[in-house]
Amino acid sequence: MMVPHKVPIIIGVGEVDNASRRKEDAIEPLHLMLRAVREAASDSCNSNSPAIISSIDSVKVVASSTWPYKDLPGLVCEGLGIKAHYTAYSELAGSASVELIDDTARMIANEEIEVGVVVGGEAMASLKTFIKDGAYPPPWTPPETAQVYYANDTDMLTGIGRAHQVGVPMHVYSMYENALRWRRRQSLLENIEESSSLYGQFAYIASQHPMAWNHGKYPRKANEIRNITKKNRMICFPYPLLMNAFNDVNLASACIMTTTEYAERMGISRDKWIFPLGGGRAKDSKDFWNRPNFYSSQAISSSLDLCFQSSGLCKDDIDLFDFYSCFPIVPKLACRHLGFPCDEPPKPITLLGGLNSFGGPGANYSLHAVAEMVRRLRKLGGLPRPSNGLVLANGGVLTTENAICLSTHARKDNNRYPTRDNNQLLPAGQLPPPVSMHQEGEALIETYTVEYNRENQPKLGHIVCRLKRNGHRIIANHGDLTTLEQLSSWTEEPIGRTGFVTRSSPMTDQNLFVFRKGDTCRM
Repeated sequence: MMVPHKVPIIIGVGEVDNASRRKEDAIEPLHLMLRAVREAASDSCNSNSPAIISSIDSVKVVASSTWPYKDLPGLVCEGLGIKAHYTAYSELAGSASVELIDDTARMIANEEIEVGVVVGGEAMASLKTFIKDGAYPPPWTPPETAQVYYANDTDMLTGIGRAHQVGVPMHVYSMYENALRWRRRQSLLENIEESSSLYGQFAYIASQHPMAWNHGKYPRKANEIRNITKKNRMICFPYPLLMNAFNDVNLASACIMTTTEYAERMGISRDKWIFPLGGGRAKDSKDFWNRPNFYSSQAISSSLDLCFQSSGLCKDDIDLFDFYSCFPIVPKLACRHLGFPCDEPPKPITLLGGLNSFGGPGANYSLHAVAEMVRRLRKLGGLPRPSNGLVLANGGVLTTENAICLSTHARKDNNRYPTRDNNQLLPAGQLPPPVSMHQEGEALIETYTVEYNRENQPKLGHIVCRLKRNGHRIIANHGDLTTLEQLSSWTEEPIGRTGFVTRSSPMTDQNLFVFRKGDTCRM
């Protein structure tokens, strides 16, 4: 006789946006989140939404980058008028929302909780208005600190990264894009054509989504995304502005989860139920220079593989994907691992349109993807076979990855939801090469990027190279204008070229890289 067990389901999702940038219309993140939870309760069962909210015994909150609250989960509980037995506040990482969904499903399966909510929200667009108008701080809930978050703040870097002012998202994702281009033997022009085509498709999808920051606007075409102009200046080669995440939005979302028994008891319609089947998570080194290579992501590959393993599915069972897309490289790496082209995938790879066109609500983007996935799967719920979706969430600089499979049907053979983390902290595979702070000599470029100023001019070259004599990895900046110009070229491929690394001075930790004359590879 099979022992009965609790089956976790998603019963309600809610999303809220505040499209206004006017100070008088500003709504702080906490209040956006409270609205999203109430929307999720109404979505599950409008007549019983107050009872559903009062039943919540777990509140998990995705970290807010807009406002440094003190005990945000406690404030959410207070705002909802509940006393949850369990609360959690995530790290500030784009993978966090999916991790919290997986954690909540596991707690339900382990009978630690009965009703749980995952919620997150941002009001960065409103905050930027207050700052721009000299009215900071806004009249919101008193913060724990006065610090304002900035995604590409190089002042927060340490060690080798600080010495070379490299390691924030705009640098690292660009370096991966360049390395993958080289690995695939693409020319620079072929690469930007592919990225702009991909993001042109994403822009159209976002323009159709009612929660997207660009909803209803004329979607940008591939050539607008590709062409470098004053309004679409280069940020870090090869990504212009319209290939970077756009975080100045006011958005919140929430997801309510419970058991099938509770849903039946509360009269929640069966066509509202969506089943989490299993998740997978993996973590790579937080220091990008300690990665095996820059043309693949062990963390993405491992999280996807572990997700399929824990859910009992394979890629052919998935009807809908949503791959996190702060930069084009993330969906490219996911597609490459699964073996299909990113620009013409056999199935959708985004439901929202990416963090540029849909908007990047801090670490909470993928909770919006979960909400949309739930709605799409509900529409497929009448089919005789299960319909399945997979959401991949990415955090840091390809550092933390979380994936989860959702379905219209329960797990195969009514198996129990995995009761332990399906986690791989150090993805197995090739080890990174030794990294040296200071060594001089001949070196080959492994990957690179060039940071541009606001006048669209190259400002600083960032190079990852390998010493010829011992294979050690070295981080360096450009050492002369000729090198900077060649790194910025659209006709010369820098990767694989030889140069020379020296220390900028005995008093600093900065290394400099210069090309040798006459060593030019044209594509």
